[in-house]
Amino acid sequence: MTVEDCEAYKDFLAAPSPAFTGPKQSRAGGRWRPFAPGGLAPDSQAYAVRVLRAAFAWLTDVRYLAGNPWRAVHDPVTVTREVPVQVGRALPAGLWTGLRAALDARCARRTNGAGTDGDEAEARQWRTARAAILLMGDSGLRRDEAAHARREDLHLAPQGSGGAAVWALTVTGKRRKQRTVPVSAATVRALREHWVDRGRDFDAPLDSAPLIVPLLIPATGPALDRHGGVVEAPYTTDAFGHLVRQAIQRVTAGLAGRPDIPKEHLVQLANTSAHAFRHTFGTRAVARDMPVDVVQAILGHASLQTTSIYVRAEQQRMLEAAAQYYAAEDD
Repeated sequence: MTVEDCEAYKDFLAAPSPAFTGPKQSRAGGRWRPFAPGGLAPDSQAYAVRVLRAAFAWLTDVRYLAGNPWRAVHDPVTVTREVPVQVGRALPAGLWTGLRAALDARCARRTNGAGTDGDEAEARQWRTARAAILLMGDSGLRRDEAAHARREDLHLAPQGSGGAAVWALTVTGKRRKQRTVPVSAATVRALREHWVDRGRDFDAPLDSAPLIVPLLIPATGPALDRHGGVVEAPYTTDAFGHLVRQAIQRVTAGLAGRPDIPKEHLVQLANTSAHAFRHTFGTRAVARDMPVDVVQAILGHASLQTTSIYVRAEQQRMLEAAAQYYAAEDD
């Protein structure tokens, strides 16, 4: 293969011949084609070139090939697009407070000898969901980070000058980068209750255990394989998101029809995902005058510019509130 061959294939990626294109079909069918009509997007073209370059580099390193022609081929031109932080998904302060109160009410439904085993099982599931939601909403964790957080990485961090000790959790986030985030007292209380439901002592000498685990895993091969072959294993990232999403949907249904809950809040809550609680933390932290660089460190943003979006959102919210106030004054 020559450099000219590589350049020709790069051109082919941008405009594959009709014999290689077709509508989406099953790979097992005879009508399947590797490319959709219109060719690959520029980002996909560049990715394909990088993969081939890496493959040929390995073949060269093990001396299967004498050289790598892809080294002389430039990547297709792409545009790095700004990925907007969807701050609008963050829950307003009143809605966040109302959600926490609703979760506490459902978690408190212990049987006390009067209920059924089913009632208590449901309350345990609510306490699991509450711990998950608070871990993201009070610490700004991503869904994957919260799902894989471990007890041995959570500790009391004493403060200097006589300050009160705070809980701190070390997690591994994007780009395999570790960071330490604060954990609220309310979150720790929720975690303690979840550990009681698991029959575990939260304050026992630290061992290797996930902070949050499913309380019931089907005793089937596939289910156990997904959870590492053991009963007490962390949620998968998708299952963690499903746990939170299901709890939010049920809370929303319970709040529907209440006159003190604005309809727009119910609509937002119904469309709330697990990641929205990370945005909720960001907006609340900025609104409470937490330094932006501290918010950046807690959220694990690579760029301060990303964190500044929360500042601009808070400023916009204040301007809108002021505009409504002045409009009322004029009336």
